[in-house]
Amino acid sequence: MSAYNSAATAIPTLSHFDESGQAHMVDVAGKQDSHRIATASGTIHMQPETLAVIMNGKADKGDVLGVARIAAIMASKKTADIIPLCHPVPLTHVSVDFIPGNNCIECRVQAETIGKTGVEMEALTAVQIGLLAIYDMLKAIDRGMVISDVRLLEKKGGKSGLWQAG
Repeated sequence: MSAYNSAATAIPTLSHFDESGQAHMVDVAGKQDSHRIATASGTIHMQPETLAVIMNGKADKGDVLGVARIAAIMASKKTADIIPLCHPVPLTHVSVDFIPGNNCIECRVQAETIGKTGVEMEALTAVQIGLLAIYDMLKAIDRGMVISDVRLLEKKGGKSGLWQAG
Protein backbone atom coordinates (compact mmCIF):
# COMPACT_ATOMS: atom_id res chain seq x y z
CA MET A 1 0.00 0.00 0.00
CA SER A 2 1.33 3.39 -0.95
CA ALA A 3 2.13 5.99 1.69
CA TYR A 4 -0.06 8.43 -0.26
CA ASN A 5 -3.29 7.91 -2.15
CA SER A 6 -3.65 8.91 -5.77
CA ALA A 7 -5.87 11.93 -5.09
CA ALA A 8 -4.57 15.25 -6.34
CA THR A 9 -4.46 16.50 -2.75
CA ALA A 10 -1.92 13.80 -1.77
CA ILE A 11 -3.65 12.97 1.48
CA PRO A 12 -1.66 10.31 3.36
CA THR A 13 -3.17 6.84 3.46
CA LEU A 14 -3.45 5.55 7.02
CA SER A 15 -1.81 2.14 6.91
CA HIS A 16 -3.38 0.91 10.16
CA PHE A 17 -6.82 0.75 8.52
CA ASP A 18 -7.93 -1.68 5.83
CA GLU A 19 -10.12 -0.86 2.83
CA SER A 20 -13.28 -1.14 4.96
CA GLY A 21 -11.94 1.14 7.69
CA GLN A 22 -11.16 -1.60 10.21
CA ALA A 23 -8.01 -1.33 12.31
CA HIS A 24 -5.34 -3.95 11.55
CA MET A 25 -1.67 -4.60 12.10
CA VAL A 26 0.33 -3.57 9.02
CA ASP A 27 1.82 -6.49 7.07
CA VAL A 28 5.59 -5.98 6.99
CA ALA A 29 6.47 -9.43 5.66
CA GLY A 30 7.53 -8.10 2.25
CA LYS A 31 9.81 -5.39 3.63
CA GLN A 32 13.57 -5.73 3.69
CA ASP A 33 15.45 -5.71 6.99
CA SER A 34 17.46 -2.53 7.48
CA HIS A 35 19.27 -0.73 10.28
CA ARG A 36 16.68 1.64 11.72
CA ILE A 37 17.30 4.42 14.23
CA ALA A 38 14.87 6.88 15.81
CA THR A 39 15.62 9.77 18.13
CA ALA A 40 12.91 11.43 20.22
CA SER A 41 12.87 14.02 22.96
CA GLY A 42 10.63 15.69 25.50
CA THR A 43 10.96 18.03 28.45
CA ILE A 44 9.74 18.17 32.03
CA HIS A 45 9.50 21.67 33.53
CA MET A 46 9.76 22.14 37.29
CA GLN A 47 10.47 24.56 40.09
CA PRO A 48 14.14 25.57 40.50
CA GLU A 49 14.21 23.85 43.91
CA THR A 50 13.03 20.60 42.33
CA LEU A 51 15.79 20.69 39.73
CA ALA A 52 18.29 21.32 42.53
CA VAL A 53 17.07 18.20 44.36
CA ILE A 54 17.74 16.14 41.23
CA MET A 55 21.12 17.68 40.48
CA ASN A 56 22.31 17.42 44.10
CA GLY A 57 21.15 13.81 44.46
CA LYS A 58 18.95 14.68 47.45
CA ALA A 59 15.67 13.00 46.45
CA ASP A 60 14.19 10.80 49.17
CA LYS A 61 13.44 8.05 46.64
CA GLY A 62 17.05 7.87 45.39
CA ASP A 63 18.79 8.54 42.07
CA VAL A 64 16.00 10.18 40.08
CA LEU A 65 17.72 10.17 36.70
CA GLY A 66 19.10 6.65 37.16
CA VAL A 67 15.62 5.31 37.88
CA ALA A 68 14.11 7.34 35.02
CA ARG A 69 16.76 5.98 32.62
CA ILE A 70 15.90 2.36 33.51
CA ALA A 71 12.16 3.14 33.26
CA ALA A 72 12.66 4.60 29.77
CA ILE A 73 14.65 1.59 28.56
CA MET A 74 12.10 -0.82 30.00
CA ALA A 75 9.27 1.11 28.33
CA SER A 76 10.98 0.99 24.94
CA LYS A 77 11.04 -2.81 25.20
CA LYS A 78 7.33 -2.95 26.11
CA THR A 79 5.97 -0.57 23.46
CA ALA A 80 4.12 -3.28 21.52
CA ASP A 81 2.36 -4.28 24.76
CA ILE A 82 0.84 -0.83 25.28
CA ILE A 83 0.39 0.62 21.76
CA PRO A 84 -2.20 -1.69 20.17
CA LEU A 85 -0.99 -1.92 16.56
CA CYS A 86 2.78 -1.72 17.08
CA HIS A 87 4.89 -4.68 16.03
CA PRO A 88 7.16 -6.22 18.64
CA VAL A 89 10.58 -4.89 17.67
CA PRO A 90 13.84 -6.59 18.62
CA LEU A 91 15.78 -3.59 19.87
CA THR A 92 19.54 -3.72 19.37
CA HIS A 93 20.31 -0.57 21.37
CA VAL A 94 18.55 2.11 23.43
CA SER A 95 20.30 5.15 24.87
CA VAL A 96 18.69 7.63 27.25
CA ASP A 97 20.19 11.02 28.04
CA PHE A 98 18.94 13.66 30.44
CA ILE A 99 19.97 17.24 29.72
CA PRO A 100 19.34 19.80 32.49
CA GLY A 101 18.13 23.20 31.37
CA ASN A 102 16.54 26.31 32.81
CA ASN A 103 14.17 24.77 35.40
CA CYS A 104 13.70 21.72 33.21
CA ILE A 105 15.22 18.46 32.09
CA GLU A 106 15.14 17.24 28.51
CA CYS A 107 14.96 13.48 27.96
CA ARG A 108 16.48 12.34 24.67
CA VAL A 109 16.18 8.72 23.56
CA GLN A 110 17.74 6.93 20.62
CA ALA A 111 16.36 3.47 19.77
CA GLU A 112 17.85 1.10 17.19
CA THR A 113 16.96 -2.17 15.51
CA ILE A 114 17.72 -4.20 12.44
CA GLY A 115 14.35 -5.17 11.09
CA LYS A 116 11.33 -4.56 8.87
CA THR A 117 9.72 -1.70 10.77
CA GLY A 118 10.92 1.44 12.49
CA VAL A 119 11.51 2.29 16.12
CA GLU A 120 9.86 5.72 16.33
CA MET A 121 7.18 4.50 18.73
CA GLU A 122 9.78 2.83 20.96
CA ALA A 123 11.77 6.07 21.21
CA LEU A 124 8.65 8.18 21.86
CA THR A 125 7.32 5.75 24.46
CA ALA A 126 10.66 5.71 26.24
CA VAL A 127 10.75 9.52 26.41
CA GLN A 128 7.25 9.71 27.91
CA ILE A 129 7.89 7.04 30.53
CA GLY A 130 11.30 8.47 31.44
CA LEU A 131 9.68 11.85 32.08
CA LEU A 132 6.78 10.27 33.97
CA ALA A 133 9.26 8.45 36.21
CA ILE A 134 10.86 11.80 37.09
CA TYR A 135 7.41 13.17 37.88
CA ASP A 136 6.57 10.15 40.02
CA MET A 137 9.75 10.38 42.06
CA LEU A 138 9.35 14.12 42.76
CA LYS A 139 5.60 14.72 42.86
CA ALA A 140 5.67 14.98 46.66
CA ILE A 141 7.67 18.21 46.36
CA ASP A 142 6.40 19.57 43.01
CA ARG A 143 2.98 18.49 41.70
CA GLY A 144 3.06 21.33 39.17
CA MET A 145 5.70 19.77 36.91
CA VAL A 146 4.72 19.88 33.24
CA ILE A 147 5.74 17.41 30.54
CA SER A 148 5.86 19.01 27.10
CA ASP A 149 7.32 19.02 23.62
CA VAL A 150 7.49 15.24 23.19
CA ARG A 151 8.38 14.66 19.55
CA LEU A 152 10.31 12.66 17.04
CA LEU A 153 13.57 14.39 16.11
CA GLU A 154 14.93 11.99 13.52
CA LYS A 155 14.45 8.59 11.94
CA LYS A 156 16.83 6.70 9.68
CA GLY A 157 16.50 3.52 7.69
CA GLY A 158 13.88 1.67 5.76
CA LYS A 159 12.49 2.58 2.36
CA SER A 160 11.86 6.22 3.31
CA GLY A 161 15.45 6.78 4.46
CA LEU A 162 16.26 9.83 6.58
CA TRP A 163 13.64 12.11 8.11
CA GLN A 164 14.49 15.02 10.41
CA ALA A 165 12.23 17.42 12.30
CA GLY A 166 12.26 20.93 10.93
